Amino acid sequence: MLRGLAPSVALLAWLIGQTPARAGESVVTIASVRGETIPATLIQPDGPGPFPAVVIMHDCSGLGPRSSGAPRRWVAELVPQGYVVLLPDSFGPRDLPNGVCTETPERQQLATAYIRSGDAHGALAFLKTLSFVDPRRIGIMGGSHGGSSTLASMVEAGAGRHDGFAAGIALYPSCSVTLGEWSTRRPPGRSLGPAMSHSGVYRPVAPTLILAGEKDDWTPAEPCRWLAETARAAGQPVSIKIYPGAHHAFDSPAPVRYVEARTNGNSPTGKGATTGGDPAAWADAKLQVAAFFAQYLRR
Repeated sequence: MLRGLAPSVALLAWLIGQTPARAGESVVTIASVRGETIPATLIQPDGPGPFPAVVIMHDCSGLGPRSSGAPRRWVAELVPQGYVVLLPDSFGPRDLPNGVCTETPERQQLATAYIRSGDAHGALAFLKTLSFVDPRRIGIMGGSHGGSSTLASMVEAGAGRHDGFAAGIALYPSCSVTLGEWSTRRPPGRSLGPAMSHSGVYRPVAPTLILAGEKDDWTPAEPCRWLAETARAAGQPVSIKIYPGAHHAFDSPAPVRYVEARTNGNSPTGKGATTGGDPAAWADAKLQVAAFFAQYLRR
């Protein structure tokens, strides 16, 4: 725990109500660079280290009772490979215990990708204080809302607060947002629907990989293709892989289904999105994540 951080009564009550940490886990508090106190789950492999580490940013369902389970599935992949993993909870302490997948756009502003990048950099600073973590080898990853938060955490504007992450992986993120110099635009007069044009260059502080689904109607792959292609043309270390036929949340065993209640700014109506697993994409994503982090966090 960081010294000088006194969790509020509400946060303490929230922590008490959580499931006790498993063996090899502990619940810690971190300081967001915005000054807020954020709970996080720390998981470490056996042995003294020092280990490389990964911050996993959860998706729009959060880490509460409605969680998609994706962060834990990636914990199960990374810890056996010798990574310390830290899972910050950006939603619980901001009165969003059930996530923001179906929240109003106004409520979603309580925890945007840029707000959550402050949590990610707080997690980075915390990990650097641990004797069993190699401070030079800390990466970040996340899916969907966590993927967008990963991209926000990797741009130059966010790195001035700390030394920056050594590598980042964004799974099916929204690239139709402002990320440093990069931005997209909808047609004039439209506030909803897919992006139609873009400007600027995405400039991450370290190598960044995007994994997206071709049929994603929640966070479409095409703006991410634009982002990656313009970044690479400008000499930036950004790569992308788009899985044919895959939907949003392809790293899941869940069947493909459309849910009208989901808030979706990329839909002309602002509602409705499709999610569901793709065994081939999920299997390849595991290989991509393992190889990318091995290249940049273990060298």
